[in-house]
Amino acid sequence: MLNWSDLRSFLELSRRGKLTMAGKRLNVEPTTVGRHITRLEKELGVQLFNRSPKGYSLTEDGHKLVPYSENIETKVNSIYQSISGKDTELSGIVRMAVPEGLGIGIISKYISHFKEKHPSIDLELVADTRARSLSKREADIAITLARPTIGRLVAWKLGDYNLALYASKSYINKNNKIKTIKDLSKHQFISYIEDLIEFPQLKYMQDIFKEVSIVFRSNSLQAQYQAVKDGVGLAFLHGFIAAKDTELKTILPKQILAKREYWMVVHEDMFQLARVKAVCSFFTQVLKNEQANLLRII
Repeated sequence: MLNWSDLRSFLELSRRGKLTMAGKRLNVEPTTVGRHITRLEKELGVQLFNRSPKGYSLTEDGHKLVPYSENIETKVNSIYQSISGKDTELSGIVRMAVPEGLGIGIISKYISHFKEKHPSIDLELVADTRARSLSKREADIAITLARPTIGRLVAWKLGDYNLALYASKSYINKNNKIKTIKDLSKHQFISYIEDLIEFPQLKYMQDIFKEVSIVFRSNSLQAQYQAVKDGVGLAFLHGFIAAKDTELKTILPKQILAKREYWMVVHEDMFQLARVKAVCSFFTQVLKNEQANLLRII
């Protein structure tokens, strides 16, 4: 018969990777965590972790056990909340996947405020152009650019944001003037690497221009932003990032504009966890407060 203490130790060790860190989180000795893992592996007849000097990493069987254990964790927390009338303690790891621009321009500025409010929640921020699977537990929360259409997911819209075409003032001074959209055919552009884009909403160029000369591509928004500042060419950038930069200038803002959306998405099972709800609530309010900034382009 499986023991909840063993499963709890398994979950914490899978998240922490070290006995000492898992024990500290559970308020038990590292040797106790080790005993729980050994007992669980014996009960199931499989090896759940690979041991190395660097710590513990999940085996294939270990990865299979994670979602089942987290479902049990969710139910245990729900029982506690229902019977005691109290929320479960706001502690543990919460991994949130966000588009890179939002992570750089907005979310990262509020991390210290979040830690002040929830010091025992360890927030992990994954900011890139990859779509993370909530069902496979690649993230607990995802902020996406569109509402999901499949899966047992809870989703709500956070707001809209604008992107505009930007160039450095030095680039504008050195190159042909841009008075109309037709003039853009004489200029160089910066964009994403198409086959590395997993969010179709990031394909701004294809939506607005049929043919442009792209001289530099990167899946990193930071790299694109720096290339624009260095005068390599023009690029679509998030207004809430680029509008504050005095070295940059918006190109044809009344004619060229891309509007996109941000959605918060959580798996139904994870949404029941107090720590996940706390993260969702905090950053939903952040995006609400930042709405005017998200729509800024100049």
